[in-house]
Amino acid sequence: MKKAFALALFSAPLAGLGLVTTVPAVAQGSATAAQLAMVQAHLKAVNTMTADFTQTDRKGQTFSGDLLLKKPGKIRFSYNNDVPMLIVADGKALTMIDYEVKQVQRWPIKNSPLSVLLDPNRDLSRYGKIVETGDPGVVSIEVKDPNRPEYGVINMVFVKQASAPGGLMLRGWVALDSQNNRTSIRLSKQKFNVAVSDSSFRWTDPRKKTRGR
Repeated sequence: MKKAFALALFSAPLAGLGLVTTVPAVAQGSATAAQLAMVQAHLKAVNTMTADFTQTDRKGQTFSGDLLLKKPGKIRFSYNNDVPMLIVADGKALTMIDYEVKQVQRWPIKNSPLSVLLDPNRDLSRYGKIVETGDPGVVSIEVKDPNRPEYGVINMVFVKQASAPGGLMLRGWVALDSQNNRTSIRLSKQKFNVAVSDSSFRWTDPRKKTRGR
């Protein structure tokens, strides 16, 4: 597995989530401010999440697995058996473990577009921009740090659902990393604020049998 595979996880066209491929920015006004506030409320209301995910890259390759999220800073992507790789963030670093070649790569979680999902104190009014979807039941937001373009861009897609935290259900995201790797993530079977153990974000280092995290 290559590092680009992992980085691409945090980045396929919007069509992969059932949206148009070009989404012009909406002029910031009362409507978009309300949508931005809804997204912020949803993110603040979610402490943990579990879901199934399907990942599709720009070449059309599809992978699936299980997602665990726990704030602040913890996330785990466990791939199905045909992909011998694990991606996990322990609150400080995002780590890709490739068990096939016994390789481990780490980088700060704040350098990933996914940090917006993991930091409960992230102020979306500074980094987020609502984009038009053409569907009143769908809210899409683009998040990037204009001062840190190397961190990439994430476009999160939500559907309005009264029973979900903040009235929104996270459907998935599209991300673009600094190497222009694009990938879509589609979520299903989402559960919010359920018990998730901190031990879920530990991992075994394949380079030495006696080492672990």
